[in-house]
Amino acid sequence: MMENIGPLLKHWPYSQDNTIRKIIDEDGTEKIQVRVDQGAFQGILQMELDGRPDGHKPHRSIFVLDYFQSKRDKYIESNGKEEGFELKKAHCRELFDESHQIYERYVFLLQIQDYDRVIQDTERNMDLFRFVNRYAKTEKDRLNLEKWWPYVLRINAIARVMITTQNEDYASAIAIIRDVLEQIEALEKVDAEEFHMEKERSIQALNELLEELEQKRPLTETERLKKELLMAIESEDFERAAELRDRIHQTEQSD
Repeated sequence: MMENIGPLLKHWPYSQDNTIRKIIDEDGTEKIQVRVDQGAFQGILQMELDGRPDGHKPHRSIFVLDYFQSKRDKYIESNGKEEGFELKKAHCRELFDESHQIYERYVFLLQIQDYDRVIQDTERNMDLFRFVNRYAKTEKDRLNLEKWWPYVLRINAIARVMITTQNEDYASAIAIIRDVLEQIEALEKVDAEEFHMEKERSIQALNELLEELEQKRPLTETERLKKELLMAIESEDFERAAELRDRIHQTEQSD
């Protein structure tokens, strides 16, 4: 077995514009690779695209979250209620580690525009956040991931918006952003610097994207007529302006 990665590095020279790629291994499995260059140390980081990024199957489950959800379900089946089921510190550490791995993957997936997988990973982390918040034994563990809600909501929204705008469905994209902005604004405050920083950044980034989409989307018939009306008034074409007012009134009534 060849252990020297020199040939791999030679065929993938480091470039800031070309640091991430997908590959398919001999088993036909897709993976993501990241090219790194740290002076004398050069290499390639690799993660799985499906399942856990590290390829492990903790507790013989695809995800740690799946394992503990199954334990919760069995507990409820045995006891008839969920009260009493809890995640101890060691359990939470496993879940925190998995959440961070998934975060690291969807950051790279966003860069290579694999939006479907970004949505999948961000939604999995949201489920993990909710699960920990509900069942962690200590308050510290229950609140540990809550500070990242603004960020994960933003990334999930951006991925969904990118998919809808590829189909030129600007109305749906705008609706997604407005809905997520409301969700972020309504988040319960978390006493952590990361929460306040990410909330501010997320609101700013989503508002900028919203403004960009508003400029790109086609005007509605009413908006087009109102634009023509302003032009007619500015040019003192009052006969045309009166005609446009009537058409606007008819269009708004039909809406």
